[in-house]
Amino acid sequence: MKTRQREYNHWIFLSPYILLFTTFIIIPVGAAIFLSFTYFNAIEAPSFIGLANYVSLITQDEVFMQKVVPNTLTFALIVGPGGYILSFVLAWLLAQIPKGPRTILALIIYSPSMTAGVAMAVVWTIIFSGDETGYLNSLLISMGALLEPIQWLQSPEYLMKIMIVVTLWGSMGVGFLAMLSGVLNINTEIYEAGYIDGIKNRFQEVIYITIPSMKPQMLFGAVMAVVGTFQAGAIGVALSGANPTPQYAGQLMVNHLEDYGFIRYEMGYAAAISVVLLLIVYAFSKVAWKLFGDKD
Repeated sequence: MKTRQREYNHWIFLSPYILLFTTFIIIPVGAAIFLSFTYFNAIEAPSFIGLANYVSLITQDEVFMQKVVPNTLTFALIVGPGGYILSFVLAWLLAQIPKGPRTILALIIYSPSMTAGVAMAVVWTIIFSGDETGYLNSLLISMGALLEPIQWLQSPEYLMKIMIVVTLWGSMGVGFLAMLSGVLNINTEIYEAGYIDGIKNRFQEVIYITIPSMKPQMLFGAVMAVVGTFQAGAIGVALSGANPTPQYAGQLMVNHLEDYGFIRYEMGYAAAISVVLLLIVYAFSKVAWKLFGDKD
């Protein structure tokens, strides 16, 4: 009886999480998978069409295969590892200074991740404004590097590069805080033992002690970097002011999904894109788990 009572207690405590997880994760994912096999225009009832959405996405959607997929992978492979490495380096550097300055600097570094949307719409559009009043154009013209202003945010040549810079600027979010916490909570006696066993410099200290001692935080930071990178589709639209972005230069998978789902109202096709995106995020998350997960 006591064993059964304990089991019931476990389920009672888990029930709020199970309810929320089912409501906001399992049901929406299941609905997206179901709708991906249908034609659904948000007005009429969904009609089953099998794999037609996936076939069209892979074989007929030239924008998706020639623009969206390469853009998304380029963006993810630069911003994901770049932001992740930058988070770790900044967290390690902050851990080397006293608590007071560390707290202030951590807040300064973390704050762009909380206000990235506002900052993109205000700060970065002013910096990269396409007229002579834009800070970058004004600076380059005054230096003689340009004769006339460049439409930075409307140029397919520069838009993706600007998106990467802005995203890296705002990528120091909860992953960065987790890494900072991980570095600060490593037992200092481990470092002392490491130097006795042959550690000779700070680089070896980081490789052989710091990183192995904070694998849970490294894993959490990696997963958050993957998720954050693939859901960062609003950046290109916010900077360029259009969806699709100019010549699809900054079009990511999330933008393509929103284009078909909320502009064209082809919900079934948009659901198929969301399922493909989910599978890609899952694959990258598995790679992160292989690198930093518990081997046991």
